[in-house]
Amino acid sequence: MKYFLILILITLASCNQKQKNSADPEWIKLFNGKDLSDWTIKFSGSELNENYKNTFYVENGILKVSYDEYDEFNGEFGHIFYSKEKFSNYILRVEYRFVGEQVKGGPEWAIKNNGLMLHCQSAESMLIDQDFPVSIEVQLLGGYNDNERPTANLCTPGTHVNMDGQLFTSHCTNSSSKTYRGEEWVTVEIYVHGNQRIQHVIEGDTVLSYSNPIVGGGNVPADYPLPEGTPITEGYISLQAESHSTEFRKIELLVLPEKE
Repeated sequence: MKYFLILILITLASCNQKQKNSADPEWIKLFNGKDLSDWTIKFSGSELNENYKNTFYVENGILKVSYDEYDEFNGEFGHIFYSKEKFSNYILRVEYRFVGEQVKGGPEWAIKNNGLMLHCQSAESMLIDQDFPVSIEVQLLGGYNDNERPTANLCTPGTHVNMDGQLFTSHCTNSSSKTYRGEEWVTVEIYVHGNQRIQHVIEGDTVLSYSNPIVGGGNVPADYPLPEGTPITEGYISLQAESHSTEFRKIELLVLPEKE
């Protein structure tokens, strides 16, 4: 009887653990660590899915933005989109780092510069020579001189947001993060709540908050289907290639309920 009771208790504990695990939130691995499945590439001046000079590739479980095959950069700004589905309410978690030197010909502002583009238009809808998708950019920067250079900043290609209760129309604004100067891995999390609150978090600290992204500004393509002022509630996620090699070893997403 004693052993029978012990068996029952073990079985109940196992069932409770399974129920608990089944209720745990499930992170979606946007990058599978093996290949670029479910990702679509678009470079300015190139057709859809032309991986210009093999800029994007996977090696040893890392998604790399590499300029090894370039002699010189001539404005070939690129983006790689997770194109399987759009997202609206979620947490995006990314681990990234900058490596090596900027390719010859890259603009000075693009040294140690990449970005997580949120609420993106689709890669298919971009014009052949369009440099950046209409989106909200979480700008990733690394320090390279004695000046402070925070990361997880905000840039707004073809968009505006509200900040501190007012319409914010400047293209970029800095976060309150510290400067990361070396080739260390940095973890960034973005809390996105549709067209409402968006928060940038670096190593557990909230460094920037804003709300109400809308279509607007000088970078809206002439054929963009939504008029200026339209709320942006969802979209695709993309990573940039702006002339400095960058590595990503984790890109995962947790879908949040629409109402908290």
